[in-house]
Amino acid sequence: MRSRLADLRTALAGLDARPGQLVREREEVPAAFGVSSRYARWAGTPAPPPTGPGPAILFERVTPPAAGQPPRAVLIGLYGTRERAAALLDTTPAKLPYRLLEAVAAPVPPVPAPPSGPAAPRRIRLAPDLTALPFPVLTDEDAGPYLTLGAVLATDPETGVRNLSIHRMCVQGPDLLTLWMVPGRDLEAAHQAAQRAGRPLPVAIHLGLAPAVLLASCCPTSLVPRGTDELAVAGGLAGAPVELADCLTVDAECIAHAEYVLEGELRPEPVPENPRGPAATPEFLGYQGRAHPALPTVRITGITARDGAILQTCSGPGHEQSILLGYGMEAAVLARLRDRGAPIAGVHCHTAGGGQLMVVLQWRSDRTAADDAAIQPAALAVLEEFRMAKLVVSVDDDVDLESDADLWWAMTTRLQADQDITVLPDRPGFPLDPTQSPAYSAALSAEGHTAKTHFDCTIPHAHRPRFRRPHFTHPPAPHPPRQPPPTPSTRPTR
Repeated sequence: MRSRLADLRTALAGLDARPGQLVREREEVPAAFGVSSRYARWAGTPAPPPTGPGPAILFERVTPPAAGQPPRAVLIGLYGTRERAAALLDTTPAKLPYRLLEAVAAPVPPVPAPPSGPAAPRRIRLAPDLTALPFPVLTDEDAGPYLTLGAVLATDPETGVRNLSIHRMCVQGPDLLTLWMVPGRDLEAAHQAAQRAGRPLPVAIHLGLAPAVLLASCCPTSLVPRGTDELAVAGGLAGAPVELADCLTVDAECIAHAEYVLEGELRPEPVPENPRGPAATPEFLGYQGRAHPALPTVRITGITARDGAILQTCSGPGHEQSILLGYGMEAAVLARLRDRGAPIAGVHCHTAGGGQLMVVLQWRSDRTAADDAAIQPAALAVLEEFRMAKLVVSVDDDVDLESDADLWWAMTTRLQADQDITVLPDRPGFPLDPTQSPAYSAALSAEGHTAKTHFDCTIPHAHRPRFRRPHFTHPPAPHPPRQPPPTPSTRPTR
């Protein structure tokens, strides 16, 4: 029996029942600049202001770059708020990291999709022409149209382990993509294994996946270690196995209920990401990305789609990508601190740090004086063990993690800079932050190094009576007015 969380359309149907969560735009817009510029006011920080959280937008008529091609549907902003992202999985932002930990601990392996019947996926075979699809272009500096939520499924030819992960891919021609793999990721290992065998790596690139599958694909290695199948984690998160089918043109598997599947081969021949200039596409930290001089390519051999397929995308800077990255990071940090026995109550990876660079740790208020002593080393351990983490803010559990105003209030009234701020100088970090460079700070020894900081905004045990927040008292409910006793009936009995 398939889970009702098994595909993207089921998720969208659930949003239709929630006012203001999904807007259907029926006006025709171009893929180049049309989708991104209209969505920009809802993208959220770190997109340039004015912007803020808003609904998911389903553009029903987006025209591809190739002349004469019919308009197609494009979805953006599905994960644009933390509340909506969690609700897609029937949970809340506070509970979703725990759901991820449970899914990693109790994975549900994928299964073959049924070959026929009402639950069988019905797919249409399209020409392998990327220019016929409405991949958005965000700015006039961009290297080209980008796949920003393309989930790549590949099997390592040496280990036999599947990997599902999202990578930045740029359309370079009708059947050619460049693909940037973050060094050290599982897809890079599979690609290198295929190179050692002297052959390309068959891949299936998915656009438009169930929330459980997409979220599992964004989990960091610290949460889903090498050798763990992300599809099994997705099955645990959805409560039912992910269904797989065979690709038609390469020897690879694909997720049966994806909206689009691009089949192809990952090849080693390097191609410039942008042969016309230095820019790539806007990055999730809010700055224009820099193009790579040479990237491996994916040669597209076939495309299949569901009838009326929806191409899912996201804006580079904005809440959506940060939320997808942040939930997995939260679960990983939570697991690490629980292993340490730290009195942790919650973790929030803030969108202002791209879901990675700014980590808010919420500590239990029932802790002892001895527990207080554990906060500083635990927070510093997060900074040391999670390369991306640059700022850690510690707060008590009377602070609302989802409220920026409450976080700033805690920093203002519960921190003294001369004793509550700790700096770790010159640590490995993340080079997409432009301050993490010797050109910015002479104290840094290399590109991608940074000073890391812990802001301790917790209340010391001995001082808690002075920091009590008021709890407003509600007046007692008024007593309902006394009703007069019923008047006896004067109707004669029979």
